[in-house]
Formats: sequence, structure tokens, C-alpha cells
Amino acid sequence: MHTTVPDDTLPLLARPYGLLSAQARRLDTDVYDTRLLFRKTTCMTGADAARVFYDPDRFVRDGAAPRRLRLTLFGEGGVQGLDGRRHAARKRMFMSLMTPEARDGLRDLVARTWRERIGEWRDERQVVLFDEVGEVLCRAVCAWTGVPLAARQVPQITRMLDALIEAPAAVGPRYLRGRAARKLADRWAAAHVTRARERVERGTALGEIASYRDTDGNLLPPDVAGVELLNVLRPTVAVARFVVFAAMALHGNPEWRHRLAMDDDPELLEAFVQEVRRFYPFFPLVAARAVRDFDWRGHRFPKGRRVLLDLHGTNHDPRLWERPEQFRPERFIGREPDAYNLIPQGGGDHYEGHRCAGEWITKDVMKVAVTALTRWMSYSVPAQDLSIHPWRAPAIPRSRFVITQVAER
Repeated sequence: MHTTVPDDTLPLLARPYGLLSAQARRLDTDVYDTRLLFRKTTCMTGADAARVFYDPDRFVRDGAAPRRLRLTLFGEGGVQGLDGRRHAARKRMFMSLMTPEARDGLRDLVARTWRERIGEWRDERQVVLFDEVGEVLCRAVCAWTGVPLAARQVPQITRMLDALIEAPAAVGPRYLRGRAARKLADRWAAAHVTRARERVERGTALGEIASYRDTDGNLLPPDVAGVELLNVLRPTVAVARFVVFAAMALHGNPEWRHRLAMDDDPELLEAFVQEVRRFYPFFPLVAARAVRDFDWRGHRFPKGRRVLLDLHGTNHDPRLWERPEQFRPERFIGREPDAYNLIPQGGGDHYEGHRCAGEWITKDVMKVAVTALTRWMSYSVPAQDLSIHPWRAPAIPRSRFVITQVAER
């Protein structure tokens, strides 16, 4: 099955969150071929497609990500582009940072930093939540990883990390800012790795990354270790988008705001956070490359073919989710999603596959934020433009969610 247009690059840039699933529905299939930048590409959507996509006997990540992702979001040499033994070993290092005790430490830092900022927000005429939460998360995750960061540096480093997140699907100034930020971030992170090695630091994420030895027993080059350090810092700052979406959901669903404020049932909070992650747009898709020739559902995958998995479309697949266009946290009460139907941060196994190592941290941070927004502070939401550009990926409301009259409860 193949699309009828000669190239889907411009349509995908214009509609990153809906094009793949719309094309699949139009063609009545979960897998089809198209061209992106005039290169043959296969697109897949749905839970069954995700199961195939995360099969390491069929797909690898090496050489799959477009160059613009490596030059902005991922960097060069990081875990996202590894496969086999090298990936498994590097992933174990990341997962060793995700112990319950370590996650509790980051959660406590986020909570403490958020409470401190409430006092500052009280004196502000208005607060742009996205910008402020980004700084909260940047300050907390740098403290957690062992990266020294003075208060005056927080806005600059937050902007630098956010520029990496903004750039991959952008054109023009946003992309150029991302390229410049990547060079700056790589030098900054590599310098921290070098200093950590001189001090022989252990017991922090920075120390673990700096002292990690690859499958050949060698320390990572400082620039590659710096990329992996950024692979802890950057995704944590990216959670600011999910926090803003949670604030939008509370604003648009006052019954759930009241329910979460009055009832501290962990199941309710879990359900709300999961539905925010399912419903709102985060990263639209991920890429892999076929490692060998094979067929699936009558569709031919030649060796070397780039393949895209539709994350957002799978999270809104009506075969998996009843009334997926509606925000309904109750769908997660008594229901545990599997590894392939709820995939805002990738699918498969956290330990063995390419699913985001920080997914649990994402949920932890979101739960702190929802608790803060419903229990620790009161605020007003003035009239503003909360619409989301259909072409902007990763998505964020145009106003970035403005609040006023902040008070501590």
C-alpha cells in the first residue's frame, strides 16, 4: 500500500500529529509506504504495529534517526542510536538511575523547588506556567544529577535545554537556535563529565555516567558521556509540557480538579496523569530501520528501510480506546495499559528495549505538579489563547498557560 502523493514531507511538517493515522485510515491499513525527503519510508500505527516495531530481530535504531534529530535533540553517540549488546549495556546504566530511592530523591527535589517558587509567584502580576515549570524542573534535575547550577544560571540552562527539544521538527529560527544550543550544551555537559572524572565522583547520575565503561571496558569519550548526561537533563525539562497539559486538563475539567483536591486516592491521581499522557500531543512519532527483509500483514519491509511508528495515532486509536477524542481519566481506573497501547514515550520493555528510561520519572513529576496545582496553591486562569498549533511539534498551547492571583494554601 502506498500514498498517492510524490512526497509527504511538507504534509507531515504541517500535520505531525494526525497525518500518519489519517493516511492509514484512508488506505484501510496499519502499514503503508510513502516518501519523506524523497526517500522511501514505511509508516505504521496501532498496538500490533508497535509490537513489531520494538522487535529487535526486525528493527534497529542505528542510522534510523534523521540527521536533524542527531544535530539537535539526540546528539551524537547517545543511547538512542545503539543496538544489541552496546544498547543493552548503556540502557542498564540508565535504568540503574531509576531505582525507587533515586526517584524519590528527584520527586522530593521537584516538590521542594515548586513550594519555594509559589512564594515568588504570589508577587507576580502573572505567571507563564510553562516557563516557570521548566525552571523548576531544570533546577531540581541538576541538583539530583550532581550538576552544579547557580540560581542565576537556571534560566539560561533551561532555555538551552528547551531549544534542543523545540528544534527537530522546526524550520527556520527555531531549528537554527536548536543547532546552536546543541553545540553549547555538548561543550557544557562534556566539561561537567571531565570535572566529575577528576574528582572521581560516584553516587550521583553525573558520577555514574562519567565513570561508566562500555562493553570494551573503556570510559566513554567526554563528548559522548556529555550526550548521555543531557539525555537525563533534557527529557526531565521536557516534562514541563506534560505539566502544562495537566493544568489545561484541570482547567477544562473542573470536576476532576475538585475530585483530586478532595481525595488523595493514588489510583485517581495515576488515572488522571495517564490520561493526560494519552490525550495530549507530545512527540508524534519515532524512527527505526529494518535490519533484514521480512513481511508483515502482506507488506514487504526491505532491509535498510526507514520505518516510522505513529505514537500519537496509537494513543488515539479507536480500536484501543473508547471515544479517544474525549478526555476521560476514568478509563484508567482498574485498567493497567500494556507496553504497546499507551506509548507517548515509546513502547516495549524499559530494561531491554528503546522505551524511554525516564517514563517513571515523567509520571512522578506530573503527580507532584497535579498535587501542587490542586492542593498546594490557588490561582486564577485569565482569558488566553490555549489553542495548539497543528504544525508545532512538540506541542504547547500558544499562551503557554498563564495564571494569575497565585496564593499558597
